[in-house]
Amino acid sequence: MKVVASAESGYDMLLAIRIAGDLVGEMAAFEERPRSGTVIACSEVTARIIQVRALEAFLSSHPDAMRAILHMLSARLRWANRRRLDFQAYDSLTRLARVLAELCQAYAQPAPDSDGKRCDLGVTLTQRELASLAGLKLNTAEKSLATLTARGLVERSYRSITICDVPKLLKFAKVVADNPY
Repeated sequence: MKVVASAESGYDMLLAIRIAGDLVGEMAAFEERPRSGTVIACSEVTARIIQVRALEAFLSSHPDAMRAILHMLSARLRWANRRRLDFQAYDSLTRLARVLAELCQAYAQPAPDSDGKRCDLGVTLTQRELASLAGLKLNTAEKSLATLTARGLVERSYRSITICDVPKLLKFAKVVADNPY
């Protein structure tokens, strides 16, 4: 699923990707405000709607579930903070590589017989959506993807990206394992 937000100007931005088992709409429930984004299914989805009062009652009587949701919210905030920091700290090529590296770590499926070095990104994204995640204009993202492809770090096909060498991409993207953000 893709979480998209729209600006008053009409610009749509991909905020996040969610997979099976992920909770969506929790901010609206906790704040008792309208949702901040729209969730779009990319394939068949089975979902359950949980009423706010039922969620509150459940979490009040299940502290482990509350801790799990707090952990999830914290991880999502860290991801958003990393994006904001990346916007200022890195050039466009590195920012795109960092987004690809994080998507790879979160969603990728290792290719058979690759010892984990090669993987399919695991999510279907347009170049516009990838640009949006990295905070780039489409033409900048296209140039950056072409550079990453020319360097042998990624291979592209229609709405599909394969990471050719995960360790090399992580190094190129300057991903540090113990980054607190």
